[in-house]
Amino acid sequence: MSHKKVRVRFAPSPTGGLHLGGVRTVLFNYLFAKQHNGDFVLRIEDTDQTRYVPGAEEYIYECLRWCGLNPDESPEVGGPFAPYRQSERKANYRQYAEKLVASGHAYYAFDTPEELEEMRTRLKTPENPSPQYNHAVREKMRNSLTLPDAEVQELLAKNTPHVIRINMPANVDLTFVDMVRGEVTFNTSLVDDKVLLKADGMPTYHLAVVVDDYQMQISHAFRGEEWLPSAPVHLLLWKYLGWEEQMPQWAHLPLILKPDGNGKLSKRDGDRLGFPVYAMNWTDPKSGELTKGFREIGFLPEAFINMLAMLGWNDGTGQEIFSLQELVEKFSIERVHKAGAKFDFEKAKWFNHQYILHKDNETLAALFQPVLAEKNIQSDLSYITKVTALVKDRCYFVNDIWEHGFFFFERPAAYDEAAVLPKWNDDKAAFFNAWSEQLAGLTTATDVELEAAFKALATERNLKMGDVQLPFRIMLTGGKFGPPVFNIVATLGVEETRTRIANGLAAFSK
Repeated sequence: MSHKKVRVRFAPSPTGGLHLGGVRTVLFNYLFAKQHNGDFVLRIEDTDQTRYVPGAEEYIYECLRWCGLNPDESPEVGGPFAPYRQSERKANYRQYAEKLVASGHAYYAFDTPEELEEMRTRLKTPENPSPQYNHAVREKMRNSLTLPDAEVQELLAKNTPHVIRINMPANVDLTFVDMVRGEVTFNTSLVDDKVLLKADGMPTYHLAVVVDDYQMQISHAFRGEEWLPSAPVHLLLWKYLGWEEQMPQWAHLPLILKPDGNGKLSKRDGDRLGFPVYAMNWTDPKSGELTKGFREIGFLPEAFINMLAMLGWNDGTGQEIFSLQELVEKFSIERVHKAGAKFDFEKAKWFNHQYILHKDNETLAALFQPVLAEKNIQSDLSYITKVTALVKDRCYFVNDIWEHGFFFFERPAAYDEAAVLPKWNDDKAAFFNAWSEQLAGLTTATDVELEAAFKALATERNLKMGDVQLPFRIMLTGGKFGPPVFNIVATLGVEETRTRIANGLAAFSK
């Protein structure tokens, strides 16, 4: 470790929902920072104004709050290196682009969109389907490397639209040490002359990320593997700007793959396979299209974080359940795998189930209350808490409480009559009438006492327990499901139980 303070950053573009791969990048940044008593910075990369989506930035803050991964510095909380939005740092970047032009490491390019299109059409071949503006092509284009100096000065004086491009050297091998991958080497011939400053004066990602990381004293840069091809551009910019000594250590994290392992997990895969890939619900303001999130289907944030940590990392012991505090203690970038991690939704559900089992019932009930409110069901927290305690061992999501306990909140609208009617008779009807009478005096009885009274009455009337217990369950729930029947009675209470017996008797005695 170098002596400088650990400072890491997550730098998303506010263009839409936050993919679980993005949240995992946040998590690894956060764990590394906390482990080294460092700072975790959130920076908003909004230089591409054409892709800016209203509401996306607030959505990112809300996601991080839900996950409990709160930044030490951000546009929202401020900090010593403000502003933390690239669009607000715009005035800052041009001087560095101009400095690169002055040293010969970048150049002005005056090509119009039509000229670029013409070049791509002209140079297109089956081997090279999308020609790039690179060391071979730049000599034939309109830029400050090919035009006479006087003409360049005249074009600049007239404010002719232009971009500034990096002057990539031809055929140089560049090597750096990646914290995940070890030594990585690139040949510069494979990289085009990336635009550093756009015609509107906004920097591209390449220039902005280097300038901001330098100015914000970032010590370690963790990002997705898809950024590896840009690494040579960034390495050269650190070098050309004279900041090589301050360059952060890089770590390119493995991709999160589709469940079958073929390619990166996308939003479309989630839609196709029926699970979310975003942390939270995201509604596209243009199309109004809603994409489901882990939060809304009933994931607990702790389970979501634990599951993400295990996508591409483990501590080598086989342990799978970690609190955030344990992750801070155990995490190490050296144990992050190079290979992509397959996303397994069944496994994700398993993590959530483990956390639901160990979560206190009142907290789960409070999370479930909005689900009831959506169904226009008003119920107090203490009652929902009792229901939660009875059904949570079957639940993978908070929202499953409804599936396994809906009958606690509404009376059966229909009954599994096929399970009752073939063996229904007057003796059983008489038994339930007597049982309902008896219940009226058992208002304070526990599930154990209720069961004993029910058994005694059945024995007295020469009925087998099994012959009457199933119809009783069906009266209460509508079907052959639910927790132990006397727990249901104790939770519903005597009044409601008697109403359901009456409704059941009416249905079975038609």
